[in-house]
Formats: sequence, structure tokens, C-alpha cells
Amino acid sequence: MGPSRGRMQDMSITAALEDATPNTAATHLPYAQDISGCLAETIGPSGLSRTEMNKALAAAQQALARLREEYHAGQAPVLSIVHRTDDLVQIRLAAQKFAAGASDIVLFGIGGSALAPRTLYQLSRFLRGGDQTNPAFHVMDNPETPWMERFISRLNLEGLRFLVVSKSGSTAETLMQCLWAIDYLQVHGLGSSLAQRMLIITEPGEPRDNPLLRIAGLHGIPVLDHPPDIGGRFAPFSIVGMLPASLLGLDTARLRAAAANMLNLALSENTPARDNPPLMGAALHAGFLNAGQLKAVIMMPYTSQLTLFTAWWRQLWAESLGKQGKGPLPVSATGPLDQHSQLQLFLDGPNDKLFTIVMPKTAGLGYRAPAVLARDADERLNCLGGHTIGDLTDCEQRATVESLMRKGRPVRTFHIRGLNEDLLGALFMHFMLETILTGYILDIDPYDQPAVEFSKQITRALLRKLPVPQL
Repeated sequence: MGPSRGRMQDMSITAALEDATPNTAATHLPYAQDISGCLAETIGPSGLSRTEMNKALAAAQQALARLREEYHAGQAPVLSIVHRTDDLVQIRLAAQKFAAGASDIVLFGIGGSALAPRTLYQLSRFLRGGDQTNPAFHVMDNPETPWMERFISRLNLEGLRFLVVSKSGSTAETLMQCLWAIDYLQVHGLGSSLAQRMLIITEPGEPRDNPLLRIAGLHGIPVLDHPPDIGGRFAPFSIVGMLPASLLGLDTARLRAAAANMLNLALSENTPARDNPPLMGAALHAGFLNAGQLKAVIMMPYTSQLTLFTAWWRQLWAESLGKQGKGPLPVSATGPLDQHSQLQLFLDGPNDKLFTIVMPKTAGLGYRAPAVLARDADERLNCLGGHTIGDLTDCEQRATVESLMRKGRPVRTFHIRGLNEDLLGALFMHFMLETILTGYILDIDPYDQPAVEFSKQITRALLRKLPVPQL
């Protein structure tokens, strides 16, 4: 027999997190950053002294002044796009047209073309209480075979749609998936309806320079323009994120408005440094890098609903700052899960990391364990009796922060007030700004990725050497 209604809270964790969200129009952000756990006065000599923090903050303010100047000169399209509203109607109409009659939409893309959509998909599932979207949405970002083919072959063929995303149009993995989709539909007698069953997002240009454009032209597949001046990892507010968000039923205007609120706050000359979360975050990284004690940065949300967001952040950080022998390693973790895998190293391994713990409000939420049931099972369970699952999670996240601080491990916290478009829009923008500012402080271009291109060239050279079987 399941637990009685008297042993359950009136509100689930999902509903409570949603209800706790502040108004988008409010000046307050949907999260609060606390950096006190990174300061020497709190955690001892492994923290930043006031002198070190002030020096780092001065460097961050110089970086912010540079970014502010670029923004006002129209040279920061990755940021200014959040102020646009004119394109959202067209994006919503394109989504409605593409989804008409669809039962399943499969997105082919990799890296920046897939990580923001995956994050948005996770949010949409959370807001639905775990229910699948309609049409169902699937992101195939890693072309594993034969799993990919087997999975798609089980989907309803008549209602199947393919969304193919590649900024350059030359991403080998996405091109291979696109060719497979065309072949699959043709083999099943649907080659004449590719224009209704497939949609491509890629940057405009000449087909001779963009293989995906050539494929689209050959098969009559419609194309939507990827902004050429916005890289994939900085693209959650472009069509790369907004079209999937529309397909998933999310509020695209709300996502951008939350990001715009964050951007306005960060760029305003009237915002004190202490009230500017991205600025303070960049200063923290600069301070620890200057001290020579930062080899890894850890992001650990105490909710699995942000695991895909941390994957997006990991790419953003790694590709933007991992250059010229610089850039600490980004590591993602999830609480409480990774208390049972990585926390031992975090607490007792090398003290060369900066931790970001994302803390939702969970106290008092969810199933409440009866005190008598816990006591009768084992006296060691007395601490669980009368408390909820949310109480346990809340105590665990607070214990992790406290244990890190007691061990002298630098840790900042993000206290989040909801899990919806407001929060995700603000967090996307926060970490984009924090990453760009950190890059400027390190004298690194945060927008390019030269080493990745080098690897792609070698991959293509190796493929050309492979013998082609005669079929």
C-alpha cells in the first residue's frame, strides 16, 4: 500500500519550484549569488584576500568597460539579440508549420547546435511534470550507430520530422545524419515529400561553400538562417534555441526578456559591482587564476533538472577559454548524486578548484517519512523520520557547501527561486557574460575555437584515405 495523503505534502517539488518564481518584470533576479565562501576571511588562506579580490575586480571592471563599449557599438550580437522581438512571431509560425501533422521531431546537431535545445527540452519536461512534449522531441547529438537507426526506425514514419542544425553547414557528424535521414525517407517512399518532413538551420551564403545548403537545394528542403555572427555555444537566444523552444511550447519572449534584464543590469554603469553577478563571477575566476591555484571549475546543481544546462555551460567554458595553454577544466556534477562519486575528491583531493553549487528551495517538499516507520526500521533512521525528501536534499546541499568551506575549498552558491523560463534565460546570460569577461581578463578571444577546427581537418583527411567499398 502506498503512503497516505496525510504523509504527502500538498505541493510537489515541481509545483513548488514553479510557484516560487518571481515576476519577470521585477528588478530582482531569479537567483542570488553568494561569493563569501571564496574569501580568505571566510575559509582561510586558500580564499582570496581583500587585496587579491580588489585587484581582480579592477581587471573585471576593465573587461566590462570593453564589453560595454563593444555592445553600444553594435559589435556584440551574441548579447544584443536578446532585445529583439520582431523575429519571434516568424519563428513561432515556422515552428507551427514544421510541427503540423508531426508525432516526432528529431533534431540532428552537435555541440552548440544541440546543447541549448537539450537544455530547453529538459525545462519543458520539468514544467510538464515529466510528460513528453507533443509532438515528441528527440535530440540526436552523438551519431552513435546502430542505436540511432534502431531508435528512429521505431518512430511513426508518417509523423516523423527531421530538424538539421549546423552553423557552418560542414559539420561532418550532422552531415552524415542528414544524409541518413534523406536516404531513410527515400527508401520508404517519402522522397517526394522531403520539403514537408525536413528543415535545415544553417548560415546564409553560397552553396559551394556550405555543403548543407547544397543538400537543401538538391532536395528542395527549406532553410532557415543561422546568424553568421553568433557562434553555436552562444546561440541559445538565436533561432537555434528559439525554434526548439517554440516547438517545445516554451515562452520564447519570456526567455529573452529574462536574459535582457540580466544584460541590462550587468552593462549598466549604475550597477554597483557587488550587485553585478557576472562581473563578480569573472573577478573570482581572475583572482584565483592570478594566485595560480585554479585548475578546475566545478558546477554542481542540486537538481537533475539542470544537468543539461551544466553540459551547455561546460562547452561554453571549454571552447571559449581553453586556449594558449590557459583555461581551468570545467567539470559538471549533480547533487546529491555526485556526493557518492566525486565529493571525496572535491573535499580531500588537490585544493585547486572553484565550486559553484546551485541550490533550489526544496525544504519541506515532497514525501514525508513517518517518524514511527523510520524508528522501527533502524534507529539510525531517526534523522529521517518526520522529514520530507526535500528536507533531505536541502540539508545535503547545505552540508556540501559547509564541508567545502570547512576544508578551505572556495565555493560560491546560486540560490534559485524557480525553475522556468525566467531562471534559464537569466542563467544563460549570466554565464555567457561571465565567460566573455573572463576571456577578456585572460587576453583570450572567447569567440573562436582554433584547435577544434584543427581536429576537424585531420578527421576529413583520414576519411579521404579510407577505401570506399563497391556496393
